[in-house]
Order: sequence, then structure tokens, then C-alpha cells
Amino acid sequence: MFPLWAVVVLVGAAVLALAYQGAAIVLAYEMPKLRPDPPGPRGRPPPRVSVVIAARNEEDQLPATLTTLEAQDYPDLEIVVVEDGSTDRTREVLATHAGRVRVVDPPQVPEGWTGKNWACWTGARATEGDWILFLDADVRTHPASVRTVLDWAIREQADLASLAARIETVGFWERVVLPFFVQLTLLVFRAPHVNRDRSKTAMANGQFWMTPRATYFELGGHEAVRNIVQEDVAIARRYRANGRRLRIAWAPELAVTRMYRNRPEMFEGLLKNLGGPDHTSPRLAADIAGIVGFYLLPLALLPYAVAVGSLVLAGVGAFLYIALFGKHFAFSRALGTPGRYGLLYPLAAGYFIGLFATAIHRHLRGHPLQWKGRAYSPRY
Repeated sequence: MFPLWAVVVLVGAAVLALAYQGAAIVLAYEMPKLRPDPPGPRGRPPPRVSVVIAARNEEDQLPATLTTLEAQDYPDLEIVVVEDGSTDRTREVLATHAGRVRVVDPPQVPEGWTGKNWACWTGARATEGDWILFLDADVRTHPASVRTVLDWAIREQADLASLAARIETVGFWERVVLPFFVQLTLLVFRAPHVNRDRSKTAMANGQFWMTPRATYFELGGHEAVRNIVQEDVAIARRYRANGRRLRIAWAPELAVTRMYRNRPEMFEGLLKNLGGPDHTSPRLAADIAGIVGFYLLPLALLPYAVAVGSLVLAGVGAFLYIALFGKHFAFSRALGTPGRYGLLYPLAAGYFIGLFATAIHRHLRGHPLQWKGRAYSPRY
């Protein structure tokens, strides 16, 4: 007969795995959702908003981004694009929007800066608005996005207001990997807790975040995080440390992005975020153990129970299969990805194990981070 103590231990482990994975559902439910506000009367002239886009080799994505920006219903909008040394047709794309978009050519990236941080800092200093909106070059916006987010930030008295955009997935690997990535992001950063003023949690989504001009420059802006690849999180932490109010919301109707255009770009894009003091080799090894323990090992309980002939464990194992695969199916559907790709979540877990293992290998070998033709030495 299978020992009772072993049954208790395995059932306890199963409950722990369910609780951990279920936390992603709870956090997603807690995330505030921001929808387009209908236009309304304004009692006084609105503040000027300056949009800053750092564009490097964005000929495919930038046209739609600029077109949707030009269609904004906000009356006082300045659009500044920093042409960050592109080698494709990005400059030609910008020429077709010359009447509405101001192009800035930054000086050569100084030692100790990442390219994006230097471009954003250069662009911010060239703006004139009371508020600055940092927008990635691949984010398409609803016509009411700027107005809605600004009004929300003012209502909330937020010093940094950020949106979680809807992630458009096209290819097989995007649909398998990115919903899993969103879950990990929710769990690691406890994203909705950002909206609690007494919380120490701090994060922002670099794809779309808005801040008052005065606050940005007072706290040092991108210059203060010049050599950090995850600059959005670093800036949010700086705001939090200085007692500033942060807000983040899920806004699938206001902003949409296709983060990566192919599998190699997705791998390098996710890998570059694993540089820095939050992602040391021991931490990454612990992350691998966590993925194995919470996402893969629970799936071994049912076949193990059958092998040892335990009906109790078989029942728990069958429930785990239904709960976990059902959860990932529903999560993928909620993000706009066909639910069937959620059923492949063990493949996504394996993908991230490989990603973290690659990062550990690069850390130990001292390999620089690579992104868009540039190499960076991560800070540890």
C-alpha cells in the first residue's frame, strides 16, 4: 500500500502548485481595466502632451503607430520621433509624416548608455509639453488614448501612468510563449499592487507610459537609469523611492502591439531583459527550479499515481490536469490568443527554461546583451 505520509506530501505539493498558478488569475482579475473615455467639455485649455518615440529599424511597425497617433482626438499633441541610427527604411517612413512629426537625430550614444535610454533622453529634452508620453514604435493607439490616459492620470494624481497594451500574436511561438510571459510578469511584479500607494511594488510598461514633464526631469529621467536595459522598471522604482504615485492599467482597447516579428527576435528580445541586478545566475537558476516545480512536475502526478496504484493521488492528478490546462486555455483566450495554444503551456515552460539557461551561460561567459545590432554589458 502506498504510504499515507507520501500521499499527504504529494497532495500538499499539488495544492501549493495550484495556489501559485492561481495567483496569476487573481492578479489579472485585480488589474484595473481602462477603456476609451467619450469626449466631454473641458473647462480650460488642456495641457500640452509630447509623445516621444525612439525608433531604430522600425520600417514595418512605425507607419501604423504614426498614423494612429496622428488620428488622436487630443487637441494639443506634439509628436517627436528620435531616429536612432536605423539601417532600414525608417527615415523614409518618417519623411512621409513630415508635416505632423518632428524628427530628432541624437548624437552618438555616449559610453555607459543604452541606445534606447539615450534616444528617449534626447527626445524628452527636445519636447515642449507639460506631459511626456513615451511610446514604443510598435504600439498602435485608439484615437482617444492620449486623452483618456491623461484624464485618468490627473484624476488619480499619478506621477507615472502606464498601460498594459494588448499583445497581438501571429506566429506559433508568439501564441505559445507570450501568454505564459504575461503570467510570469504578473507574478514577478505583482502588477496591480503598483496602484497601492503604500506598496513597495514598482513597475511600468515601457511600451506606453506618461509622466508630468517637471517630475520626469526632477527625478533625472532616463539619464538616471542610463545603463539599465529594463529602464521602465528602474524608472518606476525611482519614482516610488521618491514618494511619487504610480498607476498601471490593462487597456486592450487603447493600445495594441506586436512585440516581436519572428522567433529569433522574440528570443533575443526576452533574453535582453534578463541582464541586470535582478537577474543574477543564482536567481535565474532558482527561476528554472520554480518553473519545473510549479508548472511541469504537477503534470507528473497522474501518471505516477497510476504507476503506484493510488486512487487518491490519481484523483488529485486528474484534477490538476483539468485545472491547470483549463487555466492556461482561459488565460490565452483572455489575451486574445486562441485558447488551444494555452494547452501547450508545458512547451512554453520549456522555452523559458531554455531562455534562462542561455542567460546563465552568457552571464558566466561574460557575453554582452545583443539587441538591434548593439551590444550592452549588463549591470550586476
